[in-house]
Amino acid sequence: MPTPAPPSNRFERRRAETRGALVRAARQILAETGDTGVSIQTIAERADVGFGSFYNHFASKADLFEAAVLDALEEFGRSFDARLRGIDDPAELVAAGFRLSARMAESHPELMQVLRHRGLGYLHTENGLTARALRDLEAGTDTGRFTAVQPAVALTALGGTLLSLVELRFARPEMDGDLAGAELAEMVLRMLGVPAAEAHEVARRPLPDLP
Repeated sequence: MPTPAPPSNRFERRRAETRGALVRAARQILAETGDTGVSIQTIAERADVGFGSFYNHFASKADLFEAAVLDALEEFGRSFDARLRGIDDPAELVAAGFRLSARMAESHPELMQVLRHRGLGYLHTENGLTARALRDLEAGTDTGRFTAVQPAVALTALGGTLLSLVELRFARPEMDGDLAGAELAEMVLRMLGVPAAEAHEVARRPLPDLP
């Protein structure tokens, strides 16, 4: 999903700011409880916008919460793009994605809570995160790095495992997140056909620092 161009005039900037405030409020609610049954008035108050402003941007709460989830997924994907730029090995990209996700439970808790509560329902939608995952899986298959399997099947395995890792990080915060991420990354690489010794090494390569 390309980054939209900045608004060109004051009216458009104000509209964009209001829409952004509503999306941020919905993300906060999803992160805190996952509850989409809150009233529009509650959402508007949290966003600090007028009640009537809601319908200038969204037809329903369902539309707003979908926009909030997609916004979080796109931020998640962009954060990986920024940190993993220059890595060409599909196996290393997959492993680093798991390991960074484990760290982001602490560094980006709101984002990862949204993924925790709502990510499964968007596993096979055409969002930016799914497109990035399919790109890496297909590159690994095309180069023989991964065992050839249907992309949707591989995506199901990776996405379900990633969401389980996120759940583990919040359910068991006392666990060593780096170790859990590396061990799960190694298991996933082996599942994709990377030899055991190589999967172990790839899953423990140095990671770029999170801001």
